[in-house]
Parts: sequence; structure tokens; C-alpha cells
Amino acid sequence: MSRFSAHSEAHLVARIGWLRAAVLGANDGLVSTASLIVGVAAANAGKPGILLAGVAGLVAGAMSMAAGEYVSVSSQSDTEKADLARETAELAADPAAEARELAGIYEARGLEPALASEVAAQLMAHDALGAHARDELGISEFTTARPIQAALTSALTFSTGACLPLLVVVVAPAPALVPVVAGAALLGLGVLGALGAKAGGADMLKAVVRVVFWGALAMAVTAGIGRLFGAVV
Repeated sequence: MSRFSAHSEAHLVARIGWLRAAVLGANDGLVSTASLIVGVAAANAGKPGILLAGVAGLVAGAMSMAAGEYVSVSSQSDTEKADLARETAELAADPAAEARELAGIYEARGLEPALASEVAAQLMAHDALGAHARDELGISEFTTARPIQAALTSALTFSTGACLPLLVVVVAPAPALVPVVAGAALLGLGVLGALGAKAGGADMLKAVVRVVFWGALAMAVTAGIGRLFGAVV
């Protein structure tokens, strides 16, 4: 056994696809639902109406996130498939030119011309399309588009994030609903920011501050609008 076969690494880039959808979904669910609840509560609505608005926001948001992610990632997948089909045709039509193109990529990365040509020849002999997909098109197993996975992850995590402010509405006293929901939402956003940063290997403090700031801003704006229209009504 070689010294390389005994060494296994788990790189964070493998998490990019699902991590992006999960963090986006949970954050969006928490921020949008909490903001909706705070806005409706600031308009002096009753607790049943606030809860109904929150549930409607959860359902609509989860479906919107799922549909949006599916359409967006499907478009990426279609583009990847079209590029791979074009590359397959080019490899069949002129493999020598494709080998020179691949060698040129390796030369640009610092290999000597002779070595670059040898590497390109060996990689194309092993898996020509895989080599061009990875090194020319930037498509790999870690970054390839997965529409259904992204849609389901977004819907599930959006619903999970939205459940926190809804639960707070159920248990919190009506007079203190706005500050309690806002506080719980900001706490939840801080936790989500920290978890996302830890899973992705990013700076935790920066992630927490960023997500809490934008969440607070969203709730402040909707609360202001709710109070304004509530006063008018």
C-alpha cells in the first residue's frame, strides 16, 4: 500500500452544494417569518391573525424556496450538460487539438511544456471528458448541480427556521410579542450563523455579525411599516 492510499482527507468544498441551500433556507425562513410576524404584530393585530400570517408565510416561503432553488439549479445543470455535450463532440472531432488545449491549461498553471503534454495525454487516455470537465469547464463531483437535492434542502430548512418565531408566538404573552419574537429570532440567527461558519470553515464572528445585522434590519423595517399602517387603519 502506498503512503497516499492510507491518507484520507475530507475537504470542506464537498459541502458547498447542500451547505449553501441549507444555510440560505434556514436563514430565510427565520428572517422572513419573524419579520412578517413582527410587522403584523406592530400593526396591532390579534394573536390568531399573527399566527395565521406566520403559518401562511411558512408555507408560501417553503414552496417558493423549493421552486426557486429547483429552477435556478436546474438551469445550472442544463448549462453543465450542454457544455459536456459540446466537449464530447469536440473530443470526437479533434482529440489532438483537445489534448493541446488541455496541455496549455497545465502549462498556464506552471508545468513545463513537455510535462504538461505528458500529463494531458495520460489524463485523456484515462478519462478525456472528465479531465476537460474538471480542468477546462470547472465541473467536478463537488460542484455539479443537483436540483432536487437543493429544492428539498431549501424547503425543509426554510420550514425549520420559520418554526422558531411561530413557536414563540404561541408561548409569548401578547403585549411582549414583538420584542420576544425579535429577540428569539436574533438569537436563532446567531446560532445559524455560527453553525454555518463552523461547517464551512469560515470566520465565526464575522458570519454571526453579518446574519444578525441583516436580520435585525429586516425586522426593524417591517415593524416600522406595520406600525405605520396600523396607525393609519
